[in-house]
Amino acid sequence: MLSIVAMHSDFLVIGSGLAGLSFALQAARAGVVTVLTKAVLPESATNYAQGGIASVWSPGDSFAAHSRDTMSAGADLCHPDIVDLVVREGPECIRELVALGTQFSRRTGTEEPEYDLGREGGHSHRRILHAADATGGEIMRALIEAVRREPNIQILERHLAVDLLVDAKFDPSIRSPACWGAYALDLNSGAVRRFRARATLLATGGAGKVYLYTSNPDIATGDGVAMAYRAGVPIANMEFFQFHPTCLYHPQAKSFLISEALRGEGATLRAPSGEAFMPRYHTAAELAPRDVVARAIDNEMKVHGYEHVYLDITHRGGSFVRDRFPHIYERCLSYGIDITKQPIPVVPAAHYCCGGAVTDADGSTNIRRLFAAGEVAMTGLHGANRLASNSLLEALVFGRRAAAAAAALVRHDRTTIPTLPEWNPGRAVDSDESVVVTQNWDEIRRLMWNYVGIVRSNRRLARAWKRITLLQEEIRNYYWDFHITGDLIELRNIAVVAELIIQSAIRRTESRGLHYNIDYPERDDVHWRHDTVVLPGQPFEPDAEFQASLQPLRQRPALSGQPRT
Repeated sequence: MLSIVAMHSDFLVIGSGLAGLSFALQAARAGVVTVLTKAVLPESATNYAQGGIASVWSPGDSFAAHSRDTMSAGADLCHPDIVDLVVREGPECIRELVALGTQFSRRTGTEEPEYDLGREGGHSHRRILHAADATGGEIMRALIEAVRREPNIQILERHLAVDLLVDAKFDPSIRSPACWGAYALDLNSGAVRRFRARATLLATGGAGKVYLYTSNPDIATGDGVAMAYRAGVPIANMEFFQFHPTCLYHPQAKSFLISEALRGEGATLRAPSGEAFMPRYHTAAELAPRDVVARAIDNEMKVHGYEHVYLDITHRGGSFVRDRFPHIYERCLSYGIDITKQPIPVVPAAHYCCGGAVTDADGSTNIRRLFAAGEVAMTGLHGANRLASNSLLEALVFGRRAAAAAAALVRHDRTTIPTLPEWNPGRAVDSDESVVVTQNWDEIRRLMWNYVGIVRSNRRLARAWKRITLLQEEIRNYYWDFHITGDLIELRNIAVVAELIIQSAIRRTESRGLHYNIDYPERDDVHWRHDTVVLPGQPFEPDAEFQASLQPLRQRPALSGQPRT
């Protein structure tokens, strides 16, 4: 590790999950890398990934099959060229992970144990490499050990990026903006520092904390998407927010995911009465795509007034469950639930954002020297719904590709880093009204859960848009009046993300994948078989057709499988 904190480097990485650390390891071969992480390693969304990483590995599988499964789950909104690229590059990227020391689970009982490949919803073959049921933790262990051995990488923990250093923001005459680093808040000292770099990667992960209930860690506040949008990067497909169907329902459990791999191994979703209800919603039952399963559970809960449903894997036997899912078994047992003998109470929760900052096949954005990889990016892989376990694959492939592109840039373009201004707090003072931050934080998360959740309507979206517009004005005023804190920066970011999700949901006048609007219950391939792109700086107001749809209230069609009354 570098012994002195470098305020400028060849590469600046904002985020420390799979995308960020894989980028850092590759880029360190070409120069000095600074990694900013607002928590302490290994805290990241990657670290909590249970199921695994999808890739073609067995002789009976094929790239074509993996691509078809990805396209099907994405409701035909995936970009075929990106899908093909990611699927084909996946095996080699995983071999690199293995070379770093990642230990995936293997099948025993043969002379040379093979990898124990799992199967999850939407997959036609077993292709999920996993480390028991704590895959992300094992990947992070190997990556962190490798990063700490690399002398060209410095990691600065508890540093929260505030905004990107884009030259055109300081000089309007610049026609082709470039990013030269970022401002970041040192959460220990409260000082805002300027970190300059020749190439910057956004790898900040997701935005699940914009919703009241989420499987994401507390750090998932959409920082990268918000920073990219403020810097001038187009943001796409934010209406497609994946709700994981099964999070543990328990008063003492916080954001604990029950992996989709349980359903892949035969777990059954049941109503409190014991009925297996998924066959009423989809022919694949528990192995249907996540959006179908999440809507089915949500519908069962709302129609019947259930607080939760159950996921039952007791029929697989105690030894199998304990060996295959040791982490989930132990965690549930700590709450008094023996999953070998009892069904698990579960509810849906916000899990994964399929949209983000628009990038090309190398992770490049429209701003020179700025790259994005992982959940923060919209590469075109996921379309309207992410196929299970494709997220770690995407982060790995694009972390590697972005590093190669950024390294080529740094090697061949030695333009002097401009001396952009240090952070200027202006006339800001210390706040004596912190309650504004907590109040607005809670209000945004509740309105997003109630109005922009698993099932939407024009009326709910209209209410959400009205509220977020008022809240944004309040937050902007507060931001410029008072010295920034970590909580204020995150509030500012989730407000931007909420606005982008609401705006995108209003624009898309159909139901597709993760976006289900009861006013437009059918898919519309004629008008909407394309991405929803929000361009920075363009004002938005719901159009006349949307406004007219609010008058009068129309009868709502029922979901498939819903009892009609």
